[in-house]
This record gives sequence, structure tokens and C-alpha cells, in this order.
Amino acid sequence: MKRDELGDLAAFLAVAEERSFTRAAAKIGLSQSALSHTIRRLEARLGLRLLTRTTRSVSPTQAGERLVETLRPAFDGIEARIDALSELRDRPAGTIRITCGEHAAHTILWPALERLLPLYPDITVEIATDYRLIDLAEGRFDAGVRLGENLSDDMIAVPIGPLVKMIVVGSPAYLADRLMPITPQDLTDHACINLRLPTRGGLYVWEFEKDGRPVNVRVDGPVIINDMTLMVRGAVAGLGLGIVMEDQVAEHIAEGRLVQVLADWSPPFPGYHLYYPSRRQPTPAFSLVVEALRYRG
Repeated sequence: MKRDELGDLAAFLAVAEERSFTRAAAKIGLSQSALSHTIRRLEARLGLRLLTRTTRSVSPTQAGERLVETLRPAFDGIEARIDALSELRDRPAGTIRITCGEHAAHTILWPALERLLPLYPDITVEIATDYRLIDLAEGRFDAGVRLGENLSDDMIAVPIGPLVKMIVVGSPAYLADRLMPITPQDLTDHACINLRLPTRGGLYVWEFEKDGRPVNVRVDGPVIINDMTLMVRGAVAGLGLGIVMEDQVAEHIAEGRLVQVLADWSPPFPGYHLYYPSRRQPTPAFSLVVEALRYRG
């Protein structure tokens, strides 16, 4: 294969995965006109139409999808072998991409990386905050962060944080004229701040447990959000009860701005885990990041 043919295939893969000539051009450092010419040249050489273009989107044709399925493992293998060459360097090097939620990024990843990265200037860590459950391969991520340890069999889960609690809180002003909820079912008589799940689009069903008995409750209220920081602000403002990470509201509770309710229905559960494919051959840089994040409490 000629050198420019390999480049054409890489350019096609970028467009097919980004579903956009604009984003793909920025990703690989080409102008849009040069990228369009490259794709036309590849399609002419293969005698196949690989992409369907509209004014708003770009998507692979059936032939294009088959080519993506062929190219992605091949390019992943090349990248993995190139990363492995870092073992021959005097110092670990490379870029590690991690997808996680904002809470984990602030409370777990950032403190660990502040300690690690000054010691290894050739390592770069990219943190992409997203509440959705991202497919690592599709998003080109090396690892992700998720609560709990229940993952598919082809994933390795490394604990990176302590046990956590989701607790229900409300402001004293909100609770002043209302009956304090005693059981989760009592929440149906309260205004609650709903959380929209980004992955499936539905509303989060509040989860509780007591004496090994789980109870799930659908709540209603004046606000629906998809940001836990806004959940806290809404609860402090008295818009309704919110369900949040305990550490997110510890200061508010200590200073009297919020009150915890249903405490006996909020047991701790496994905290954040770093997960990555078991088939992955860790590079020295990746192994250092994993060890820096590993929870040893």
C-alpha cells in the first residue's frame, strides 16, 4: 500500500467517526477542502461511495460501515504498538484519555493528577466530563469512571474511591411547614427535584435500601435538571428535596442550609471505579495513572 493511500484511509475513518467534515478536518489538521478532495480520491480509487452527505450530516454508506469495521481494529492495533514503544523511553510518555462525570473529575481524578503529572512531564491526561455512559472504543477513550463495580466481563474495574452515599436533603425553610418524610413512599407528598438521565433520557428513579430491602420511588416536582450542582442549588433555594452525593452537601448541612432526611434509608455503596478493557496491554504511562488513582483506604 502506498503511503498516501494509508493517509486517505485514516482521513476517511476520521470523517466516518466524527460524522462531520468540519470536526474531522480539525482533528487531523487538514482544511475541509483538502479533506473533501481526499475522500473523493479514495472513493474514486475504490469505485465505491463511502459516505452519504447532506447539508446537516455525514454518515457512512453500507460499504463505508464495512470499511470502518475493518479499519478501526487495524488502526487501534497500530496505535497500541506505537504506545508500547514508550517502554523503550527513559521516561513514561503518552496521552491517556478518560471519560467521567464532573463529580468524579473534581473529587478523585484531579487531586491524584495534581500529584502525579508534575513528576512525569511527558504524560498527558485528557479528562472528558460527561454524565452519559460512553462506549470506550467508540469514543476513543483509554478508560472511564463509573460508580460501583458491576461491569461487563471484558472490563477490568479498579476501585479509585471510598464507599459513597446518595442522601436526600432539603432546606429548613422548605421543611418548616411540611411533614418530615419517614419512608421513601412519603416523597410522593413532597416537591422533589428530578434528575434527567443523559444516557437513556428518562428521569432517575430515586433508590433506597433498609435492612437489605431495596425501594425505588418516582418523584415529582417543579424542576428537572441534568446537573448535580444545580440539584444542590435547588435544594438550598427551597425548591424541593434533592438527592445528591453526601460529600457535595456536607458543608451545607454543617452550616444549617440543608437538612438530611431519610438517613436510615441511605446506606453506603461501592464508590468510583476506573474501568478499561481487559484485553488492553497497559503502557507504562497508563499503568502509572491507574496506580495513582487506585484507592488504598
